[in-house]
Amino acid sequence: MKIAVLKETAAGERRVAATPETVRKFINLGASVAVEAGAGEGANIANDDYVAAGATIGPRGEVLKDADIILAVQGPEVAEIEGAKSGALLVGALNPFGKRERVDAYAAAGLDAISMEFLPRITRAQSMDMLSSQANLAGYKAVLDAASEYGRAFPMMMTAAGTVAAAKVFVMGVGVAGLQAIATARRLGGQVSATDVRAATKEQIESLGAKAIFVEKVAGIEGEGTGGYATEMSDEYKAAQAELVSSHIAKQDIVITTALIPGRPAPRLISDAQLASMKPGSVIVDLAVEAGGNVEGAVAGEVVTRHGVRIVGHRNVPSRLAADTSALYSRNLYNLLSAFWNAETKALALPDDDEIVKGARLTQSGKVVSERLLG
Repeated sequence: MKIAVLKETAAGERRVAATPETVRKFINLGASVAVEAGAGEGANIANDDYVAAGATIGPRGEVLKDADIILAVQGPEVAEIEGAKSGALLVGALNPFGKRERVDAYAAAGLDAISMEFLPRITRAQSMDMLSSQANLAGYKAVLDAASEYGRAFPMMMTAAGTVAAAKVFVMGVGVAGLQAIATARRLGGQVSATDVRAATKEQIESLGAKAIFVEKVAGIEGEGTGGYATEMSDEYKAAQAELVSSHIAKQDIVITTALIPGRPAPRLISDAQLASMKPGSVIVDLAVEAGGNVEGAVAGEVVTRHGVRIVGHRNVPSRLAADTSALYSRNLYNLLSAFWNAETKALALPDDDEIVKGARLTQSGKVVSERLLG
């Protein structure tokens, strides 16, 4: 089978869907790999590195010709993969909810599309979970971005001239990104606290040495949705949480927000009034800014100042660590495809009744088949 690896065209996207490491692995399975010239530049991978791994390099049209599998980071527009054969399998982070019309276009073009975001969050799929691999590094980078914007030292320092107080860091939303943010802020010497709507995360927060800030004895505390994601909370819970956060956030130097709900706008966690209560020079990093933002006044792609508080809204944070995020994402793709690789025929075989395939498949045989999009 021929695997095509595309150069990303989205603005600011520096990641790539295959590295020389995974190219070698695919070739060892019996596949051939063609990489679009310059695909790895943003992740510091030269064309010669792919050639040394056994891939061929060429322009997009040549790479797509007769390709059985097309690997991408962000989903390409159909016009960008003109020349792909009908029945080719497109695998990438295809943003099915945000780009629903594009999914229809994939079906109309005869492409079988697999969305990495729709992989079920089960034990068997952990090594394929790109949401976790990318969020992990995004959480790390968020703390570094906050430290860069914060005009003071992070750790407590005892000097002959006096003591410098440790930065107080508050992490809101304790998924993969939030947990890594806690760990990174702790490593930098911050005084860290965190909160989440899911009661199960309290133990995780405390295990990392942070203080758990939780609403107690209010309906809706569990907050656990399918696949471990947060769900919408009761009005009673939202009111209690807002009161708790307001009293806590005024004392913080740095806040990292990470809360997302799949297929819905990001929940609003920090209001303009809460921003106004914070100390001038404080910093907030909103990792959900591209989904509408957790912070009132956050602007995607910009760092803005409101009430003396710096609000960091970088787009596509994983791409800001492109070498490492590409390495992890490419392994996610390899782990997915190799799990369904037939060693005898040296070809991919995706069983229709497999839980992973059913969850991730968007289109097949000219139709949209994903239950999450049709339901």
